[in-house]
Amino acid sequence: MIRLDANRPASFCDGSTRRDFLHAGALAPLGITLAGANRGRAEGTPDTDVNCIMLFLVGGPSQLDTWDMKPKAPAEVRGPFAPAKTNVPGIEIAETFPKMAKHADKFSLVRTVYHTATAVHDTGHQMMQTGRLFAGGIEYPHVGCALGYLKGGRGELPAHVLVPKPIGRTGGNLPHGHSAGYLGKPHDPFILNADPNAPGFKVPDLLPPEYLSALRAERRQKLRDAVDGATSAFEQSGAAKQLDDNFKLAYKLMSSTKARDAFALEKESDKTKDRYGRTRFGQSCLMARRLIEAGVRFVTVNMFETVFDEVTWDIHGSKPFTDIVQMSKEVVPNFDAAYTALLEDLHDRGLLKTTMVVAVGEFGRTPKVNPAGGRDHHPGAWTVVMGGGPLKGGTVVGETDELGYAPKTRPVTPGEVAATIFKGLGLDPHKELPGPQNRPIPLADFNVKPIGELF
Repeated sequence: MIRLDANRPASFCDGSTRRDFLHAGALAPLGITLAGANRGRAEGTPDTDVNCIMLFLVGGPSQLDTWDMKPKAPAEVRGPFAPAKTNVPGIEIAETFPKMAKHADKFSLVRTVYHTATAVHDTGHQMMQTGRLFAGGIEYPHVGCALGYLKGGRGELPAHVLVPKPIGRTGGNLPHGHSAGYLGKPHDPFILNADPNAPGFKVPDLLPPEYLSALRAERRQKLRDAVDGATSAFEQSGAAKQLDDNFKLAYKLMSSTKARDAFALEKESDKTKDRYGRTRFGQSCLMARRLIEAGVRFVTVNMFETVFDEVTWDIHGSKPFTDIVQMSKEVVPNFDAAYTALLEDLHDRGLLKTTMVVAVGEFGRTPKVNPAGGRDHHPGAWTVVMGGGPLKGGTVVGETDELGYAPKTRPVTPGEVAATIFKGLGLDPHKELPGPQNRPIPLADFNVKPIGELF
């Protein structure tokens, strides 16, 4: 085991010790693994690349109670809500999304996403965030991590930020697909690991301890070679190069006013915060806008951390889950407010034309309402919402059957959704990355194409 806290302390000329140095610099375990960010464009160079915000609707929204209504189906299928017109003729969504209905020209609905893997949350999380199901011991990279690997960050900012927290316990023990996978931990996203709606919210991981000024942080970085011989020996290893890069990038991020400002929600007005909604998801969406505006390329917003112990999209009906009606009272208004505020904000600031906003869940729900008043897992058909950047708005892709059970026309796989995001980001979906044992692996399988109707 390599240890950086050897018995013999090293003291610096300002009186600090190696422990102080590591206190300020050991940020990788907290989510700052930013090697690759130095591949960003030079300062001052115009950057018109497309960015992306992925809203992950953990739990799996019911297609029949959201964006693929079946008003002519039997009562036990169509559910309790009626369809409502949007500002695009011919497109209807559930009446419970009144704000979203006013912005249908800014997004498109892909109603025929499906997969044939096991109907558990983890597999859907993997496929919708990476485009593939993990197999053979290979974990594929999140689309935002692949983007970061290929383009790096802009200036002092990480390429990919995940807020507020990674997906946690959802009933299985499989990876959820939010990491860089085979690309390695240096390309993992920066993870906020905090609730932006909490009183007095701040991002302490971005800041050195109060006693350590930016100037002293810079001095300590320059005094890296003052660490004693035990560390010097370590620095000769290949792993040390990665650690040293992370140290440098961590210091750069800690001392960056621009990076700290990107996370400074206190600079937003109460009116703006209210418009997004005073919820964890609402304030996370507001932070996503700030991060994109500051220069972050990709932001993943997880609406929930788990499907247990709170009202989510996972509407089985019986405890510890919720039913359709409760979902409509808590989850839907939360999403409706935050999503539309995000679209409006990006549009008003001139950012929507260069920012895709993609709202996805891991699967849909069974058409027939169960005896508990809920719906169960169903990967046979569901709807994702895509818009912004080069993607068309006001479009519906695919049609499900009369029960919303399976695609009737134009079936779409999670791989095609990922390929669409890659294309929207200006990447060749079949560009190859170095996989395990340096085996080339394309961003999307060669037989998988982007959804052409969206371009």
